[in-house]
Amino acid sequence: MSGSMSRYVRIGDNYNTLDQVIEALIEASLESTSMIVGIDFTKSNEWTGAKSFNNKSLHHISEISNPYEVAVTVIGGTLSSLNNEDDNLIPCFGFGDASTHDKDVFSFYSDQRSCNGIEEALERYRELVPHVRLAGPTSFAPIIETAIDIVEKSGRRYHVLLIIADGQVTRNSDTEVGQLGQQEQETVDAIVKASEYPLSIVLVGVGDGPWDIMREFDNIIPRRTFDNFQFVNLTEILRRDISIEKMHSEIALAALKKIPSQYLATLDLRSSGRTHEWWRSPLPPPSNFQQSPCPTDQKPLDDSIHAAASYNSRLAEDIHEEVACPICLENPRDFVFGCGHRTCQECGKELSLCPICRTEITIRIKLHS
Repeated sequence: MSGSMSRYVRIGDNYNTLDQVIEALIEASLESTSMIVGIDFTKSNEWTGAKSFNNKSLHHISEISNPYEVAVTVIGGTLSSLNNEDDNLIPCFGFGDASTHDKDVFSFYSDQRSCNGIEEALERYRELVPHVRLAGPTSFAPIIETAIDIVEKSGRRYHVLLIIADGQVTRNSDTEVGQLGQQEQETVDAIVKASEYPLSIVLVGVGDGPWDIMREFDNIIPRRTFDNFQFVNLTEILRRDISIEKMHSEIALAALKKIPSQYLATLDLRSSGRTHEWWRSPLPPPSNFQQSPCPTDQKPLDDSIHAAASYNSRLAEDIHEEVACPICLENPRDFVFGCGHRTCQECGKELSLCPICRTEITIRIKLHS
């Protein structure tokens, strides 16, 4: 490990156009690129489109593509165009919803099969969105660890993990300056672990942000086997006064400009003798529960027990949401605005609009228990 770390070099942004990136990938003999997609379903998606997406949820489904669909279409489409193989299988996952929180991911399909191409991935995403209950907190560790499993099971074939998220990793209000919170530390540890595998991580930020921590994330991650992480602010590019074609090119360039150098840096990792010590098992996708008809008035005992357990779990989550901050879903609601809505102090101190009713914040009051 120490020998690999001593060769660590920060990978710079060496390309100015998308054509240069694609040409470099061809020169590096990257015959095909396998992609993994992770979608953020945390609750903040409901309000972080206030400025950038006409005050709609970032997962709003309509005839106009939402920011998640734009990222998958443009970045995924570019990577798919480099795939010379017959199939274009894309494992797709969600995280941060009420079933996974910051501990797990769910597969887009119950049998954990991959989506066959970008179009199927987008179609399945649109089918799932109405059934997903947004929650939190935000951690990228589960999706990164899931990607590591996929790479290992593929025989250490090179992959690109595309994470699309509306917010930074959750940071609790009691975290001291200069220290990392639980979700931040778990995410950093996962990125460091991923650098032992032929895996590039591209994090695309959608919505209003803030993104100050993610812009500096590379600097707080300890030395890795190779520089495996890239952050892209999608909203910043979408605001530019350029043509749609130029905009798509800029998005793909920002996301993929490290890939040629990262791929070359992973060549020594493909034959690594390290032992993979753990496997993640994705949860099934969320769906509306439909009880099949029972031939008698008496429900089976197992079904009754399952229904009671499901209700109690949902009730516990509802109670937690009533007392927890609606943004981070962790800290108590100890900060009240003039409109009467509350968040925690850490999340509320920088807000200009109430995340619930969207009115301007002119009064902030700290509550003391």
